[in-house]
Amino acid sequence: HTRFLYVSWGSEMCIRDRSKVIRARVALLDPRQVGVPVTVFAFVRTNQHNADWLKQFHQKVAAIDEVVDFYRLAGVTDYLLRVVVPDIEGYDAVYKRLIEIPGIADVSSSFAMERIKSTTALPLPASF
Repeated sequence: HTRFLYVSWGSEMCIRDRSKVIRARVALLDPRQVGVPVTVFAFVRTNQHNADWLKQFHQKVAAIDEVVDFYRLAGVTDYLLRVVVPDIEGYDAVYKRLIEIPGIADVSSSFAMERIKSTTALPLPASF
């Protein structure tokens, strides 16, 4: 049973995904080369936990282009955002948009000093 069929034609690759596990095919860009070398992790706490607020909050944050990853967490912090920006001033503009959203209790930020590992490859079990 073949899950994927890879056929190469010159520089193009045609992928047929029979099991529907491929979500997208993308080009991974170098953040420095495209002018967004600063990575910020924003930890967001809220005092709102109702369905209407969650929907609006999710829509507002998802609309911020600089937010490239957005997770809801269990624990002390409610949300984790990974933000990419050109510089600290760029993050300040994002921060100001975040704190305009009603119901945010706290936004704490950490700036990445060095990217040690970053991958989109998933650790597949041997049975896959």
